[in-house]
Amino acid sequence: MTKILITRNLPESAVDKLNESYEVEMWPHEDTPIPREELLDKVKDADAVLAMLTETIDEEVFQKAKNLKVVANMAVGFDNIDLESAKKHEVVITNTPDVLNETTADLTFALLLATARRIPEAVEYVKQDDWKTWSPFLLAGSDVHHKTLGIVGMGNIGQAVAKRATGFNMSILYHNRSRKKNAEQELGATYVEFDELIQQSDFVVCMTPLTDETKNMFNADVFKNMKESAIFINSSRGGVVNEEDLFKALEDGDIKAAGLDVFKNEPIKSDHPLLSLGNVVALPHIGSASVDTRMKMVELAVENIARVLNGEDPITPVN
Repeated sequence: MTKILITRNLPESAVDKLNESYEVEMWPHEDTPIPREELLDKVKDADAVLAMLTETIDEEVFQKAKNLKVVANMAVGFDNIDLESAKKHEVVITNTPDVLNETTADLTFALLLATARRIPEAVEYVKQDDWKTWSPFLLAGSDVHHKTLGIVGMGNIGQAVAKRATGFNMSILYHNRSRKKNAEQELGATYVEFDELIQQSDFVVCMTPLTDETKNMFNADVFKNMKESAIFINSSRGGVVNEEDLFKALEDGDIKAAGLDVFKNEPIKSDHPLLSLGNVVALPHIGSASVDTRMKMVELAVENIARVLNGEDPITPVN
């Protein structure tokens, strides 16, 4: 019988379509990734895998999985999958774009606001009973309205972030591999070169995917070229940032603050250097984490698997 491996515990209602027709084996833990050795063992007779971004799907996996036809990644990004190996082994790779655009944009802008207005600091200030009196500059942060927002990576999520910025009367700059004329016409966004964006923006929002070209693109030189009052926001992939350089830039005052939903190696621990800084707001990679959106992501991954196993084209193929 056709077998499907799901690498994390998901709601049964979301995978019912697969249970009806296939033998489904689901890793029984929601908060713990499937161990590497378990993954390598269980893919041996799997025809399909519904994977999370926590799993590395590489040549070793493809060699073990002789029957594998499709890997449905429950994420927009797919830097956890070796696409060259997938091509060599004739395995279809899919992802879950679009259904999470608005939710991720909500979180990105919330992170921007929280960092600018020092909201986490203020919450702790009250909880620690440090609020003794009113003071003119108590926890004074940065304005967001009428400031300049620079978006690096103007894909669908980047454009959704830009749309939210229009409600704050922000000037919107963007840099992307290609011009986005619709964003320019509909949102008033202006295309600029990367260096100009870095120098002019009050808020730099990174929405670019992680590739060989974008790895560590935000480094010491980039941070030094930002305004000292600039705030850096990253809700794309941690690998696009040199975290050691970011730490030094924040410590030395090259930039004012950073809001981060992603890190190079996840999950991070409480002793991570960036967490020692008061001007860092850190979140545990929850960009698309609303109940509605996560369910839609599961359903799209399930539909992609069902289509491939039925000999049809998937909805959102990567390769």
